[in-house]
Amino acid sequence: MTDQRTEHRQNSDAGPSRTLISVVGLAAGSLVANIYYAQPLINEIAPELGITGDLAGALVSTTQVGYGIGLFFLVSLADRIENKRLTLTLLTITLFGLLGMAASTSVIPFFICSFLIGVCSTGAQVLIPFIAHRVPIEKRGRVVGNVMAAVLTGIMLSRPIALFVSATFGWRAIFLISACLMAFIGVTLLKVMPQQKPQSSMSYPAILRSMGSLIRETPVLRWRSMYQAIIFCAFNLFWTAIPFALSEQFGLSQEGIGLFALAGAGGALAAPIVGRLSDRGWGLVLSMSAMLGLAVFFALSGYAVAAGGLILLTICAVLIDAAVQGNQIVSQRIIFAIAPEKRGRLNAIYMTSAFIGGAIGSTLGTVTYHAGGWSGTAATGGLLGILGLLLFLIEHRGRLKTKSS
Repeated sequence: MTDQRTEHRQNSDAGPSRTLISVVGLAAGSLVANIYYAQPLINEIAPELGITGDLAGALVSTTQVGYGIGLFFLVSLADRIENKRLTLTLLTITLFGLLGMAASTSVIPFFICSFLIGVCSTGAQVLIPFIAHRVPIEKRGRVVGNVMAAVLTGIMLSRPIALFVSATFGWRAIFLISACLMAFIGVTLLKVMPQQKPQSSMSYPAILRSMGSLIRETPVLRWRSMYQAIIFCAFNLFWTAIPFALSEQFGLSQEGIGLFALAGAGGALAAPIVGRLSDRGWGLVLSMSAMLGLAVFFALSGYAVAAGGLILLTICAVLIDAAVQGNQIVSQRIIFAIAPEKRGRLNAIYMTSAFIGGAIGSTLGTVTYHAGGWSGTAATGGLLGILGLLLFLIEHRGRLKTKSS
């Protein structure tokens, strides 16, 4: 493992500028948002492109499959290719993919562009270890927290923004707007993002082969990847099923559901706080609290829906998002400290695990709601929180301390 004192000498005491952190946060959040714009617009896009009802769901899954592939095969390239060049390349391809989606008049071009956008939106996961590398370790939690707040905000705002823009200008407008945003971000990063040459000289095939040994030889990576897979499964479970409950139990329109999602984005406010607490050594307590919180907040959400308590349900949504953010920030702070020259691969493994968990959660959300209503979904989410907590206690085997190293 690379000596952390060596890494300290590579970074200035002040770390990256606020401008760079802000631009990286905007870039990461905007890139991830591209994955979700099409989700609430399926009913508008499919008929215009001649897509049948059986294939309409593929509008969403194609982008997500591309994102999953990109997480494993492209994010790991951050250990091999100069990070600024890699990021700008992925941004450029994403921009053209968005323009292609906006201009598509048939199925095949739309699906090709959707796939490319999914693959290249993983540039967000190149930027996170990039910025972490430039921050002294005692400030890393708060900076990663700020960037992750932007990522969660991008995820949460993408669907309601897509709905609002589509209602006014048509579904193609959201992709044109995002393409313009990618162009602005690209020009800005070109000016403010410093070059960062990887420390590894391994070939790309060797990098891919090494990821298996990283999993085998790094227990903390395995545990943290497992926790985030479980927690992100619960996150997607909630946000996949909750629109059904809001529509059927509370009678909300699409606009009302969009406003609920906007309120839920308030969970991103917890990220900077979690980052600071993590820097002060509270990582283990925060992770344990996140998993326990999932169990409690899902149980409360079940009560809220049964009792017709929309305000309580909104609070539960905010706190569930905060729990997801909390564990993510603590986990990335931990894995980024393992070996600076391997951060791209470590993050690729970690985020691929989270993505797989999220994909399972999306399926579980639909299945559990149609099988048992929101009570079934809430029970499943609560069990996921308990599972994460039990695994956490097993890892530490009763030696849990109030502070994390």
